[in-house]
Amino acid sequence: MARREQKLFELEEARSTLPLVSRIVSDIVEVTAQMKEIYLEIREVAGEGSDRERLDELQERLQKIADGRSEFFEELAALGIEMKDPNKGLVDFPALLDGRVVYLCWKLGEETIEHWHELATGFDNREPVEGNFEPDAVVASSEA
Repeated sequence: MARREQKLFELEEARSTLPLVSRIVSDIVEVTAQMKEIYLEIREVAGEGSDRERLDELQERLQKIADGRSEFFEELAALGIEMKDPNKGLVDFPALLDGRVVYLCWKLGEETIEHWHELATGFDNREPVEGNFEPDAVVASSEA
């Protein structure tokens, strides 16, 4: 598969994708939880070692759900968005800040994108977008 050019988001552009991204990420979190439940059931059935038919059925269900989840991941990738934590619904939007690539960071349940972080750091090192990604319109208008 050919590597696609990395998309870089403007803050407002990233924010405008949130209704769609939120639905996709919500689906990913939901199916990830289903996968965990089935996986635990597989472990339990395998541990008992008696019901091969049930084990095959569970493994087939797990594979089907995993395939569907992969499609959701591909939808995000096609938008240029990186899934970081499918359990929490954490995604990053590559963006440009002061001439370098950083991530605008959003988590399922947050109203909008309010944070960013360096590529080498993560969620725990998030910084507010305020003052970093905002256009300098206030300064320009006060000079008149």
